[in-house]
Amino acid sequence: MATFKTNDNVELYYEVEGEGKPLLMLSGWTCTTKFWRKNVKELAKNCQVIRMDMRAHGQSEKIMHSHRISRYAMDVKNLLDHLDLQDVTVLGWSMGAAVLWSYIELFGNYRLKGLVCVDQSPAQYTGPDWQWGQNGCYDVEMFIHTCCDIKCNPRAAAEGLAYACLYHTPSDEEVKFIADEISQCPPYVRIEIMRDHTNLDWRDFLPHINLPTLVCVARNSAVFDWQGSAYVGEKIPGAQTVFFEDSGHMLFWEEPEKFNQVVAEFVTK
Repeated sequence: MATFKTNDNVELYYEVEGEGKPLLMLSGWTCTTKFWRKNVKELAKNCQVIRMDMRAHGQSEKIMHSHRISRYAMDVKNLLDHLDLQDVTVLGWSMGAAVLWSYIELFGNYRLKGLVCVDQSPAQYTGPDWQWGQNGCYDVEMFIHTCCDIKCNPRAAAEGLAYACLYHTPSDEEVKFIADEISQCPPYVRIEIMRDHTNLDWRDFLPHINLPTLVCVARNSAVFDWQGSAYVGEKIPGAQTVFFEDSGHMLFWEEPEKFNQVVAEFVTK
């Protein structure tokens, strides 16, 4: 078990597998390093694959403070400094993409070589000028409903995400796996980081990202309409956008062969 201490003295869990060009993979809201289990071994044939559990997620320390996207971005910087990595391709799925946008906003291209954004809209809430928010938490009222669901029945809320994230009906084993991993994140933490995440709008910042970028979009995502995730690729200069036609929000899970190939080619080129 590998851990490191952040600059505010929080112990975070991480894993490293393989050799070659470094690839850091960040999971989404409440998720863990184990969500990449269909991807790591294949990617590690050509890359040094690094995964981390964000604070209070997975096997990281269960602290009840500092659950903000910007703090998570600092945690990423602390890990890259700890490992002393250079020319890293950073990959963020869902909320993980927002963490990386925050990292680039705060630290520029420090230690970075490339960016991969996986199925994340730049704005969670819908409004008069944005219709492609998060389908389950698209305004303040729906955020309150989300909080109530998590507080009243955290296990059922976690199981519900399995159905929301997958295009094809999940098996009982998949539901249990996803819910077990999510349930390692305390309900209070789930709510606090979502509170910050849902209030951020990255549309103004995307055109200022100047890294080679790959955007992966799930055509059948129930979490975000595909147009919201595709907007990211339209606004980051020179970005390459790849659509996944037979998967939902967890496109790396439902189309792992295509995902692994596309990402490996992007990292190693």
